[in-house]
Amino acid sequence: MAAARTIIVAGAGIGGLTAALSLAAKGFRVIILEKAERLEEAGAGLQLSPNASRLLIDLGLRPRLASRAVMPEAISVMSARAGGEIVRIPLGEAASQRAGAPYWVIHRADLQGALAAAVNEHPDIDLRLGCQFEDVTSHAKGLTVVQRRGDIRQQELAQALVGADGIWSAVRNHLFPAMQPQFSGLIAWRGTLDATTLPREYTAPRVQLWMGPDAHLVAYPISAARQINVVAIVPGTWNRPGWSAPGDANELKNAFASQRWPATARMLINAVDGWRRWALFTLPEIGEWTGGAIALLGDAAHAMLPFAAQGAGMAIEDAGVLAKCLSEAPGNTIADIPAALKHYGRLRRGRVLRVQRTARQQGRIYHLGGPLALARDLAIKAIGPERMLARHNWIYDWRV
Repeated sequence: MAAARTIIVAGAGIGGLTAALSLAAKGFRVIILEKAERLEEAGAGLQLSPNASRLLIDLGLRPRLASRAVMPEAISVMSARAGGEIVRIPLGEAASQRAGAPYWVIHRADLQGALAAAVNEHPDIDLRLGCQFEDVTSHAKGLTVVQRRGDIRQQELAQALVGADGIWSAVRNHLFPAMQPQFSGLIAWRGTLDATTLPREYTAPRVQLWMGPDAHLVAYPISAARQINVVAIVPGTWNRPGWSAPGDANELKNAFASQRWPATARMLINAVDGWRRWALFTLPEIGEWTGGAIALLGDAAHAMLPFAAQGAGMAIEDAGVLAKCLSEAPGNTIADIPAALKHYGRLRRGRVLRVQRTARQQGRIYHLGGPLALARDLAIKAIGPERMLARHNWIYDWRV
């Protein structure tokens, strides 16, 4: 088959599916290679701020997402030291109208399901499950991508290959084998619970962010507000790769002991019956994103700490910019692809680097203790809710 207008995307996560839809909207034929036999939920909830939801809406996904997503009224910033809320950052309809797109919280499986449904309906996208990227070679006609399903190997010609296959990316390992994930020393624990099991004040449509010594806790409604997603971040040495290993609840409860955390925060911890955990890995900030007609996207290029709630958002943004750069390649020929992808990397690198550093800085702020925690709480109160929201305008107001 000819390579003309064919792009192969490795990985059917949020970034890969969004890239496929964005590329198809620009007139490309897209093949998605996904090694999993079926798409399953990895992780639980995620936050989609306007920079990400805007692009998804532009792809026609609002009807599929609006019925499952929750638009939080506010972000309640809570302090373990103070014992409760220190500021409430307004969101809701007013903030969404100002940004021109909603702030949504959603179950990751609902988002992936909506993207997959749109992909399956698109005549120019071929989603191949149980089929993984194995190798790629470049030549005058473009790329030959080798894919494997079981013991069967198949070759496909393409203009470009997009590695959207996550932090342990096989595409990145082929392109930049020295660029390896680094363990952050932090572990994320996640659980969900039925919203009816909590008192009403815990189930309001808002994001709760609890800051405390060496740990923090985030909770918000998902699945049309029927469930509450709870994520706790604590330091640790366990660093197995993966997204969903079983965790001992007693270990987490000890990290949120009563002498350091108020009863209201511990109630969220105690209400979750089953915890899963994943070690937080990141990639070096100086890593390359492209090589010839191959590009990386999302966690494969820039896995970051989740403390700016922008991991999915940055992957979605990558997808939009990648499709735009490829569609605007001057001659629209195979020879133009490497320059177009290099331009994509230049456009994205500075913004993503700033988000990575913001996430890392916010994590340090969240985990302060003693006098530094008091100073933090007083500073947040002094800034006030409106200015706290405005501090994120540079993230939320982005457009492709």
